[in-house]
Amino acid sequence: MQLVFSFLGLAWGVASELTPWLLLGLLVAGLLHVLLPRDFVRRHLGRPGLVSTLKAAALGVPLPLCSCGVIPATVGLKKDGASDGACTAFLISTPQTGVDSITVSAAFLGWPFALYKVISALLTGLLGGWIVDLTTPRMAAAVPAAAAAGLPLEPVADTLTLRPRRSLAATLRDFWEFTALELMGSIWRWVFLGILVSAAISLFFPVGSFQNQPWLNGPAGLLLMLVISLPMYVCATGSVPIAAALVAAGFPPGAALVFLMAGPASNAATIGAIWRTFGRRVTLIYLGVLSVTSLLLGWMFGFLLQPARGALPACHLHAGGLTVMGHVWAGVLAAILLAYVLRALVARLRRGPAAVAAPPPVSGPDGTGTLVLQVTGMNCAHCVAGVREALLAVPGVCAAAVDLAAGAATVTGSALDPEALRAAVRRAGFQAR
Repeated sequence: MQLVFSFLGLAWGVASELTPWLLLGLLVAGLLHVLLPRDFVRRHLGRPGLVSTLKAAALGVPLPLCSCGVIPATVGLKKDGASDGACTAFLISTPQTGVDSITVSAAFLGWPFALYKVISALLTGLLGGWIVDLTTPRMAAAVPAAAAAGLPLEPVADTLTLRPRRSLAATLRDFWEFTALELMGSIWRWVFLGILVSAAISLFFPVGSFQNQPWLNGPAGLLLMLVISLPMYVCATGSVPIAAALVAAGFPPGAALVFLMAGPASNAATIGAIWRTFGRRVTLIYLGVLSVTSLLLGWMFGFLLQPARGALPACHLHAGGLTVMGHVWAGVLAAILLAYVLRALVARLRRGPAAVAAPPPVSGPDGTGTLVLQVTGMNCAHCVAGVREALLAVPGVCAAAVDLAAGAATVTGSALDPEALRAAVRRAGFQAR
């Protein structure tokens, strides 16, 4: 019983340190969403070259997209005519960080580590995009990516499409739906898992447990962390407490950096989606650049910021003696996570067993019909948005509702073509039947 209370106390301490910075990151992400022009990202990446690649990497760093959520966003960029190099830079740099991940990293591992991680994500994306552009045949590079993918060409405007003027109530509603429903709704499971794993590491491997293992400080420790993190699915924010617990247990900060770069940017599902969307060449460059640069930058971190190794995360230093405000923050996060758990349970109960079997197409007297697709590969709200946008772009579709829990998409329209719908879902990086 004492073990359980110790575990809960450590988890409570991690939550107290995580909450204020997580909420700050969500606030900044929401402001970026409602204030930036609607096509700010896509309209800067239309021409192959170093400038587009640099813009893609720089614009991807602050965006709070996970490794699976970045796939539909990147497919959208490709459909708009972005080069493969710009898409690759966006693919690599975006999942590694985000404004919420940056603030949480600073709280747990210090601002030098957080800023180094941001620079690492930028350099990694820039290098990957540059190599893809360098290895792309000149004639293929001159053809818009949308045409290469068999998609209809759309002109890319030279000016930004600004957000229309909206009332304060509409802006606040948009802010709430993005931060609370879409963003936090897509990462709360991984934040919860990160807290539990961090507490377990701290419980079973106390501070300094691995300090007498010299091999961890060399290339072997970095390579071990890379092998562990590449196939895993962890979000950039939820993985920070895990990395902090590893550092506290005696792993070098460079190994934690490898975990925070390779883990959020890759997993088995993401790699498969990149292979289907961009082909073998881009996938191999993506994995090669991510692996080599994470190892190299993790190794360099020990030389550039070695004093940071002695600075243990605050949550592990003070987990046993939280202030009143620390308990308040932990309680706030506990209430938020409980709300999302209840929301998920209610959605599952409402779904019921009927959603498992997809009904056949139904046609109305006016020629409109409804078709249900079973979609696999969706992991978060960003995936849902990508599937919905892909389906709405199919001719004849007038409405599309995607249920993440059921793994189903209900499409309404006239003269629906099941094969066209499945092809649209595949182009977005998912599978449908």
